[in-house]
Amino acid sequence: MIFTPFLQGLGTGAGLIIAIGAQNAFVLNRGLTRNHHLTVALICALSDALLITLGLSGMGIVLAHSEALAVWATWLGVAFLFWYGLRSFRSAMRSGSLEAQERARMGLGATVVATLAVTFLNPHVYLDTVLLLGSIGGRYPEAQRFFFGAGAVTASLLWFLALGLGARLLLPFFRHPRSWAVLDVLVGLTMWGVAASLVASVFAA
Repeated sequence: MIFTPFLQGLGTGAGLIIAIGAQNAFVLNRGLTRNHHLTVALICALSDALLITLGLSGMGIVLAHSEALAVWATWLGVAFLFWYGLRSFRSAMRSGSLEAQERARMGLGATVVATLAVTFLNPHVYLDTVLLLGSIGGRYPEAQRFFFGAGAVTASLLWFLALGLGARLLLPFFRHPRSWAVLDVLVGLTMWGVAASLVASVFAA
């Protein structure tokens, strides 16, 4: 039945995507500031759809055997995550005197670039979408593999839309400037935590 691979793709995709990480922290931040939040959510969902499709088409096998590509991607990800984390910590030091409406807003172009960077410069994204979902979905016959991928893509789309649009429910809490400082610190720690885990994985290899 087509519903079995679809539901497995939906559940597996949700389990991998709904986790505290650099991408989710970025989407939440954009949702709270109402700064091109729908654009950010859609870019993240479409990016996941592309990577899941590549994984199911066999690209995951290629990436898994390309050590040089993995190392370069890791260090690029570390550099970007460190920079974005530093940016968040600097923002936290200024948040005490800022109201939510006064927070710096990214233009559309800068938002698109930052979203693509936090997505494609994070090797964890490839691990979840291309390698893990690709390997799990690859067990299905070709006809059913499409429905597994559709389930995983649906999970991604629903999650990012919920995160981007649902962040507004937290706005009453973030009317206090100190709340923004706490969020910025958490985002910074998340970015640096992911970067540290990437560095550790390089030296452990």
